[in-house]
Formats: sequence, structure tokens, C-alpha cells
Amino acid sequence: MGLPQGVTAKSYRKESIKGREMHEETTARNRRSPWLLFLVFLRLGLTSFGGPIAHLGYFREEFVSRRKWLDDAAYADLVALCQFLPGPTSSQVGIAVGYLRHGILGSCLSWFAFTLPSAVVLTVFALIYDDIPGINNATWLHGLKVVAVAVVAQALVGMQKQLCPDLFRRFLALTAAVLLLLGPALVPGVVMQLGVILAGALAGFILIDHSKIPGPGSSPLPSGQSVAPIALALFVMLLIMLPVAAAGTTLDWVHLADGFYRAGSLVFGGGHVVLPMLQSEVVPTGWVEQGEFVAGYGAAQAVPGPLFTFAAYLGAASTLASGDIQSILFALLAVVAIFLPGYLLVIGLLPVWHRFRDVEGVRSALEGVNAVVVGLLLAAFLDPVIPAAIFSLADAGLALAAFVLLVHFRVPAWAVVIVCAVTTALLW
Repeated sequence: MGLPQGVTAKSYRKESIKGREMHEETTARNRRSPWLLFLVFLRLGLTSFGGPIAHLGYFREEFVSRRKWLDDAAYADLVALCQFLPGPTSSQVGIAVGYLRHGILGSCLSWFAFTLPSAVVLTVFALIYDDIPGINNATWLHGLKVVAVAVVAQALVGMQKQLCPDLFRRFLALTAAVLLLLGPALVPGVVMQLGVILAGALAGFILIDHSKIPGPGSSPLPSGQSVAPIALALFVMLLIMLPVAAAGTTLDWVHLADGFYRAGSLVFGGGHVVLPMLQSEVVPTGWVEQGEFVAGYGAAQAVPGPLFTFAAYLGAASTLASGDIQSILFALLAVVAIFLPGYLLVIGLLPVWHRFRDVEGVRSALEGVNAVVVGLLLAAFLDPVIPAAIFSLADAGLALAAFVLLVHFRVPAWAVVIVCAVTTALLW
């Protein structure tokens, strides 16, 4: 085919090269587009079943193997940082990836997209909970409570192996569980939880051998971001000022924000550990009934995305809310409040993590905290999870069967939720 009339071969070649360069520039720009980041995390939020450990596997496949946004060393560093911090580990890794790609905008987009699907589903479940005929006596709902027993037991087994590998750390976990179970008779639950976590950090710092703790990854992370000190200052300011504000006002939304922000600030060890923190905030205060709390936790196992979106259900179901609009607003407030501490800590510490991670005493203290976290989950497993779900040998048998499906056959949690709900609906 000849050249168009009036076009020389030289000018045609120049235009072809210019066109290719423009195409390559557009492709590179699209690759780094915040919109693409949002869509990637939205897909992950819609498909990432299985809890935080599974989420980290999905993230590695997406960001390291497929898209090459990070190498393995950098990804391992992000995971190490987020495991060190309180908050939802997988969501914090996503926030960090978004931050490294597109700054503050990217961190917000990655969190919002990954969180949105499960938060919406659980909010809707809370809104229709009371409108379902016979909901309090529905046998399928009892299946959600039973499956919560199996899921927490699975988390306990896995965390005990990983976080309590020796006799001393198992002793720390059991001691923490005993103190927390006795806590209501001694001091308020939240105060006891904070005291146990601090005691675990001190015990780890003094008594756990530094030399036996695996070191951090080898890849340094970016530093010098000017927003880091602002994020850390905001984290501390909210942690101090929200309880002060709640003590001086009767505004329900302030009390809700305080409770969920404090829970998000104290959760070490992954999503399941949020259970005792939230239970101590919403059940004793009468915001959510215990049976409703455990049913919502069971429902949270059936949706993809971060387990912290259980907060959306609790905010919407809270007796503080009157009407659907306020329930939706309270769900949004609860979700933002519980994720915000982890978000601020990632933004604040990511630039300096490569200096802080090498301090052996810090790693030892974290090992003590992790052991105590197992005790927190054990205490929640014994009360309220089991008492709210197991009323007969049939309940115990179904919980055991669900546990076997999860641990031995590795059936996804959402599928086990469906099996338990259908079983109790047909046979109970």
C-alpha cells in the first residue's frame, strides 16, 4: 500500500514514531492511574474470601507476581510493618501499596475500594435484621452463630502455632485469657485489655530472647514523606481527645466514634482479635444484644474483604441509631473510626520503618504482645462466642463438623457459613 498523497517517507516515519511514543506514554500513564488502582482493589474486595492471611496471598499474586508493582523483598517489608502495627493487617498492606503508588489519594482509594463491598453487605444485613419474620427464632440464623464458634476455633489454632511457639508464650496467652475472663469482676473490660497488652509487651521485652526472633526483610522502604508526622500526631490526638469528648457529652455519635476508634487502636494480631474488643464496647453498653452480635460476626464470615467491616454491621444495628438513614450514617462512622488508627499509623510509620524495624527490643516486645493476643481471642471464644451458640449436643456436633471442614478439608469460610445456615434451617 502506498503512502497518502503529499506525505513523504521521512515524515511518515516521524509520525509513526511519534504515535508509538504517545501510545506508550498513554499506556504507562494508565498503568499508574489512580482509577486503575481503585478498580484492582475493588475486584479484590469483591473476591478476597478467607480472612487476612488469604488476603495477603491474593495481594502478593496481584502486586508482585502479576503487576510487578513491588518485588518480594519490598512486599515482605510492608507485611512486616503492618503485622507490627495494631489494626487490620491485610487492609493496612493495601493502604501501603496505594500510598506507594499514588500518595494519600492512592491510600484512600485502595482502602475504600477493598472495604466497600463487605461494608455495604453487612450494613444491609443489619438494616433488614429486625424486618425478617421470626428473626430471633430463625434456625438459619442460629447456624451463623454456630459457624462463628468454628471460625474462631480455627483462628485460635492457627494463631497459637504461629504466635505461641514455646512454653513461655503459651503461659502468657493462658494468663491473659484468665485475667480477661475474670476482668469484669475486677476492672472494666477495656481497661483490663489494655493492661494485659502492655504487660505482654513488657514481658516480651524483658524475657524473650532477642536472638531467636527472625529479623525483618532486607528491602528499605521510602522515607521523607512530610505527612508522616501529621498522621502520627493525629493518631495520638484522637486517641486522647475522643475519650475526653465522650466523657463530657451525651452525643451518641461521639461515644460511637470513641469506642470504635479505641478498638481499632488496640487490635494486634489480625481481624479475629477485633471480636473481644468490639464485644466489650457494644454489648455491655447495650448498644447491641449479645445474640445479635454473634449472629453478625457469623454473617461477616460469609462476605469477602476485611473482617473489620463487622463494625459496619454493629454501627447500623446499634440501638443508638433511630431510623435507616441514621443507621447508615452510624455504619459509616463505625467503619471509618475502626480503620482510621491503622491507616494513620501506616502513613506515619512507613517512611521510617526501615530504621525502626532493626531494634531487637521492639521485636521482642511485639512477640509478647502477639502471645497475649492469643489469650484475648481465647477469652472471647469461651465468652461470649460459645455461650451464645452452643445449647445442645447437636450444636456442638455441627460446630465440630464446621471446624473439620475449615481446618482439614480447607473449605472456604463463606461456604461453611452456607452449610451451617442450611443445616440448621432444615434440621433444627
